[in-house]
Amino acid sequence: MTLPFWASDVCLVAAQAAAVALPARRRIPVLDRLQSRWWSLVPLAAIVGVIFLIRGAGNTANGLTYLALFAVPPLAALALAWAMRRSRPPLALLALPLFALAWADRHGLSGEAALVALLLLSCVTLGVLLVQVAPLNWLKLGIVAMSIADTVLVIAQLLQPANDVLNAAAPGLGLPQLQRALFGSAIMGYGDFFVAGVFGAIVAAERGRQGAAARLTLLLALLFDLLFFFVDLLPATVPVALALVLREIGIRRAAQTRRGRSRRRPALRAGSPGAATTIRQGRGAPAS
Repeated sequence: MTLPFWASDVCLVAAQAAAVALPARRRIPVLDRLQSRWWSLVPLAAIVGVIFLIRGAGNTANGLTYLALFAVPPLAALALAWAMRRSRPPLALLALPLFALAWADRHGLSGEAALVALLLLSCVTLGVLLVQVAPLNWLKLGIVAMSIADTVLVIAQLLQPANDVLNAAAPGLGLPQLQRALFGSAIMGYGDFFVAGVFGAIVAAERGRQGAAARLTLLLALLFDLLFFFVDLLPATVPVALALVLREIGIRRAAQTRRGRSRRRPALRAGSPGAATTIRQGRGAPAS
């Protein structure tokens, strides 16, 4: 059974939004020593570097396929055990049946759903780890830069040829292709889930409302994907970057509103209703 494109796309977009909602606020103390602004370039390198490596060296796609094969399941297990909200160490074992299902039913919807689950969980872990080593404000700029680069590559028609090579690469023995998310008749790159996981980890680190951020990402992605009526390829990082920008605007406006209210609030005289007063009792005054 093959789902129509619109239904397949909605499912992938919902999974991308889930990658925003799932990251937890976690820290590994030893990683504090690795903090640097340079880590904020990882989102940009995840798309620009990969595309140009594939265009320059044909074997890169095969190497990335095996890298994803060996890295994604452990990262997904780590998300289930530690990195995601409501994680529990025993849940890490769920990564095994997910991988087995993705392998056994590579061309069925259940196997494709298991593969998507592994991908988004691995990106949750990567997002949580990246937030620990990169300054948040710089990492936000990295997400926006990744989205801009993604858009430029799509417009310049540089993304599709490299994507085709990467999506076609497959490990031996019929093992699942964990370098991209295929569900039904729609496909989404690993980087599209990665940027969502990083965004969600940022919101978690700031103790923000991840549910609201995920819903905003979902809404923007659904609206953005209406462009599929006119084109065949869209940069799926754009809705995530837009959600981040809109969230930042909302936070700053709320802060300005609070500051404005505090400035307009009149000072209360001592003894007036609502004023906090301290009265010293004289010697001759009766005690109350």
